[in-house]
Amino acid sequence: FQSTVGENRCLQGHLIQLLIRYCDVNAAARWVQRYGLPKETLPYAVADELQKLQIQERVEEAAKADNYEESKKKDYYQLPIPRANIHFLQTWEEALQCWEKVLRPGQVVGIDMEWRPSFGVVGKPRVSLLQIALKDEVFLLDLPRLLEEAEAEGEKEKLPRFVQRLYADAAITKLGYGMSGDLSSLAATCSALKDMDKQAQGVVDLLTVDKQVDVLSSEQSYKERGLRQPEKGLSLLVQHVLGKPLDKTEQLSNWEKRPLREEQILYAASDAYCLLEIYEKLCKDPASFGLSSDLTESLVGKPSGKPRAKRQPNKGEVPSPSGQQCRGSGKETSCAPAPISPKEFSVVCDNMLQGLGRYLRCLGVDVRMLENEDDHRKAAEIARQEGRVILTSGLPYQTLQSQVAEGRCFSVNCSEKAKEQALQVLKHFNVQVSLADIFSRCQ
Repeated sequence: FQSTVGENRCLQGHLIQLLIRYCDVNAAARWVQRYGLPKETLPYAVADELQKLQIQERVEEAAKADNYEESKKKDYYQLPIPRANIHFLQTWEEALQCWEKVLRPGQVVGIDMEWRPSFGVVGKPRVSLLQIALKDEVFLLDLPRLLEEAEAEGEKEKLPRFVQRLYADAAITKLGYGMSGDLSSLAATCSALKDMDKQAQGVVDLLTVDKQVDVLSSEQSYKERGLRQPEKGLSLLVQHVLGKPLDKTEQLSNWEKRPLREEQILYAASDAYCLLEIYEKLCKDPASFGLSSDLTESLVGKPSGKPRAKRQPNKGEVPSPSGQQCRGSGKETSCAPAPISPKEFSVVCDNMLQGLGRYLRCLGVDVRMLENEDDHRKAAEIARQEGRVILTSGLPYQTLQSQVAEGRCFSVNCSEKAKEQALQVLKHFNVQVSLADIFSRCQ
């Protein structure tokens, strides 16, 4: 009967009359809603029932939204401070209040930065938002607006002066995650800060700590519960140390657009504030995370009579997945990272490297490959979600490497054949292939 009625308005109206006569008003109202019949043509009882249906649907949608928010609170890290303690600063008058609180000896601050994703563009992106977290509040600095105001007032040195004071003060502990990458983006935003990484003291890069944290118990817990391993990087560290991962939904949003959405503000504040909580918990009980009891002394970049447990990477060096320092892509490794088997090595190949992907899969490597029509940004999304290393080449490397943790993006020589490319990748990451690995992933 439904197929007979089709899109014929006259037959649809006749169907509604039959439903009223032989079924009930609710059934008639549902078919009215389905056909989109004008309300003014309906009998009063049907129109009234239709209105009730629409109200009920809105209530259900609101309940779904509330449940989703509750689910997020249950599943993801939540800021422990009130929303009123998150300050979005767009003028220097506001920023000066922040400086006074941050530049105090003995202060511990979490620092993060956000910028608009710039896929396909060479060089470091300009920072759109600088987040500074203290124990009781978070400051979000609108850098484009502040730089514009400072230039208009003829005081371009305002921002560099504050940042230099902050990073050069060994009495202030600065916490970050992949801080060298953040500082190079800050230098691209303000040229006066180009040597900031050399002047920095009192810095704790939790990416370095992450390489030492024992995460076996966390991974085992996920396997036992039958859940997918959460994304790598800071989110996984937060999951292991604080019990819940970060919600990274807003990571690739447009951080230059104003006004920022509420979700962006909460995301940005969480990324900076979680560093404080991680650091506090690791310092209280480093042994339970497989860390040395001398955590602070070995990782804080301030003068010490003791040798450091690990040095920060120099320019052109990135940590390998095993946590050891290796030279940039295409060069000889400066050390031998711990050997791993193909089963332990998972990659995502950019769409111009499908031949390499097929070759690595034949050797037993866990490979995902982008389709020809896929955007490069999909490689970064997959890498973060599944903990894979990105294999790419040329210009995409410059932007993709800024979207993942250091050492998780590798540039392959496109002029070489798939076999030579595969050997280059295996050698860089010290993947040792046995006879049993060959064709182990092939049908």
